Amino acid sequence: MTLAAISTILAPHHLAVLGGFHAAAGDALPKGTQTLMMIGPAEPGFWPHVTAQPEWDGAPDPIDRWSRRVIGHIACDLGAKALFPFGGPPYHPFYQWALRTGRVWDSPVRLLVHDAAGLMVSFRGALALKTRVDLPASPPRPCDTCPKPCLTACPAHALTGAGYDLPACHAWLDTAPGQDCMTQGCAVRRACPVSQGYARMAEQSDYHMGQFHT
Repeated sequence: MTLAAISTILAPHHLAVLGGFHAAAGDALPKGTQTLMMIGPAEPGFWPHVTAQPEWDGAPDPIDRWSRRVIGHIACDLGAKALFPFGGPPYHPFYQWALRTGRVWDSPVRLLVHDAAGLMVSFRGALALKTRVDLPASPPRPCDTCPKPCLTACPAHALTGAGYDLPACHAWLDTAPGQDCMTQGCAVRRACPVSQGYARMAEQSDYHMGQFHT
């Protein structure tokens, strides 16, 4: 099994391998895991695809239900185990796993930043494979050569290099000016130059902000 082959299997579902790492002794992974692949949206096109699926039926958690079905079936076909960032507690350590891939880093505002998705990175699941898959070398960390507009982008000053003020964020989203963040997505995430090339649709950010600010 190769990374290219896995990517080909994921492509019809608008999913992509956003990073991976080889298992080490002591990892809390399914028995026999050799490689863990982190799976997330492939852009452009993820949102129109997922909202056309049967899980988009008005019942709760459509994206999680779709992720279980699709990534679960792919895992079965590969003889792998599907793992998800939801469904706990306990929860799998997706944040720490992401950092181990060499394609995801802690950003200046402490959110994860990805070499291709920027601050818009998200994971729908992971594949715990029983084969050792060759992985590419890590790309440069984008923040190292970035002017870091994320540090000053939050209009509520709720998300900065000093940390995240969750109550201030929610209070801002209740205001008229805060509707820009509600409908277009977090201003800090959008400010990231890498995020701007990821082609995530505003409709997707609007949905997730609505789930967050309830």
